[in-house]
Amino acid sequence: MSNKTNVLLVGSGGVGTLAAYNLEIGGLASVTSVLRSNHDAVSQNGFTITSLDHGYVKGWKPSTIRNSVPDVGKECLRPFDFIVVTTKNIADVSPTVTETIAPAVTAGHTTIVLLQNGLNIEKPLLVAFPMNPVLSGVSLIGATETSPGVILHDDRDRLIIGAFTNPNLPLSTSITSAQMFVQLYSASEKVSCTYNENVGFVRWRKLVYNACYNSACAITHMDTSRMRILKYPIDDVVRPLMLEIVAIAKAAGHVLPESIVEDMINCDPEDTYFKPSMQQDIEKGNFMEFENIVGEPLREAEKLAVPAPNLKMVYGLLKILQTNIKEAKGLVSFPTGPILLDQF
Repeated sequence: MSNKTNVLLVGSGGVGTLAAYNLEIGGLASVTSVLRSNHDAVSQNGFTITSLDHGYVKGWKPSTIRNSVPDVGKECLRPFDFIVVTTKNIADVSPTVTETIAPAVTAGHTTIVLLQNGLNIEKPLLVAFPMNPVLSGVSLIGATETSPGVILHDDRDRLIIGAFTNPNLPLSTSITSAQMFVQLYSASEKVSCTYNENVGFVRWRKLVYNACYNSACAITHMDTSRMRILKYPIDDVVRPLMLEIVAIAKAAGHVLPESIVEDMINCDPEDTYFKPSMQQDIEKGNFMEFENIVGEPLREAEKLAVPAPNLKMVYGLLKILQTNIKEAKGLVSFPTGPILLDQF
């Protein structure tokens, strides 16, 4: 086992579990998975996976299961070569990604792979871990944990890996790490994993869907199929948002294909009544990862003087909804007595 690449995976829901399984069956990696809510179920019975790529798998466990992120120094563990993060990126709620993985990072050795959505997700990590390569992972997959330890994978695993620019390291170092991870992930010969040097283009392209459909569905509680059937939610809300994202991307130096808006509007099968992740989260009372998906593109628009009134409105509404969730979870409180204007 010691001659295999040592991988820590943080976030064993649907996407994370498929990533861990694929890495292990490729034979080149040994995976330590950090499990939270599903820890007891998986410890007892393993994962049950129904997958388009891997078939039916029952009782599978990663090489190592943990219920918390290991502290490499205190526990005298072998350094992790890669830390793969597949949790939602809730940038406005502690602990952040940086705080979560810090005990497991070995300076100058560990490569951090962010299989997460959004823009500028690498910036806090480059500050916290200046001597470690940070990779971009854009996952195009449909995988859901339907109950603790039970995974349904119904859209094939396509992963695009690139290297974020780390000003403290030669670009070649980060590129080498990215290409090594592509080799590890591709070794199963069951999935598609490719290297793409244009990280910004890939991330802006996915934002056309995520910043727009995700936001509109979360705010309205309407799935993508109903929006397309009714048409006016697309014409009045979704398409204007997508056109703003395309304009911001262009100003940032990433010219997206002319067909991108219509392609993204129609990318989900109409009969699936699909609920994007932020809609699912808000309906469950969970935090939404809207800061990097909506907030960061909006801040780029303001910096580049690109008008984005629709995106600004959506960001404000999502921030209100997130505050409601924070209040319900006891992270925000409001005065119960007389309110003085200078309190706010």
